[in-house]
Amino acid sequence: MPTLKDREVGIFFWAEPDALATVRTLKSCGVNSGQLGVDGSVKLTPETAAAWKAALQAEDFHVYTVFAAYEGESYADIPTVERTVGFIPAATREARELRTREVIDLGAALGVKSFGCHVGCIPHDPTHPDYVAVLEMVRRIADYAASHGMSYCLETGQEPAEQLLAFFEDVARPNVKINFDPANMILYGSGEPIEAFKLLQKHVISVHGKDGDWPDAAKPGSLGTERVLGEGSVNIPKFVGTLKETGYNGPICVESGVHGEEQRWQTLSAAVKLLNSLR
Repeated sequence: MPTLKDREVGIFFWAEPDALATVRTLKSCGVNSGQLGVDGSVKLTPETAAAWKAALQAEDFHVYTVFAAYEGESYADIPTVERTVGFIPAATREARELRTREVIDLGAALGVKSFGCHVGCIPHDPTHPDYVAVLEMVRRIADYAASHGMSYCLETGQEPAEQLLAFFEDVARPNVKINFDPANMILYGSGEPIEAFKLLQKHVISVHGKDGDWPDAAKPGSLGTERVLGEGSVNIPKFVGTLKETGYNGPICVESGVHGEEQRWQTLSAAVKLLNSLR
């Protein structure tokens, strides 16, 4: 895989059936790297790994993180996220831990050095049974990732930065890092993203280029609204400026769900151009 440039701009993309066509379309957006999302419907077979490995090698495309999403997750609103996302729902923990290992195995087969996912809405109380159970699960996953020479990125947004940092310190694994998503801080109403980044920066190894507006205060439990990059409340120029000022040199990966299928790649291309003009 090619070496990443400082603050290289990439795209977060999902594992679609035709790996080679997907990678070629990504390159048409002006990127040579990105993060590969693997949802729960993707069958992780040796053939799947072989197809993606061949496509990445053929197009000289760098994947720096594989992300797992799980069957049954829903982001309809914050109460639904609390019930369904990540490792918090006890009924799905065992199956999701197994699936997580399979996604890490895929990443290792592709030569990817980082795994990431949403842990879910971690309880504030470190003595809460869910906090304790998820803490141990994250440690096991981190250790499994480490056995493949991979880091494990916690995703920001579903809790304030101070709470994430406390959980991070409780996990106490050297390969656990952070994928910082500024828009998620806003969408969940968790805190101002630039200040949150400054608090977490020494642990951040990847960043999402994503934008959004705050939740409606008149609708408790609602999520904010994702916006086209540069049109939301993150203040993307100031955020990228902060990355430079603080010495962050890792990748910036466009993640956007603000498009119809016909405008999908056009929207992503525009976001790539914006970030490249700022980086």
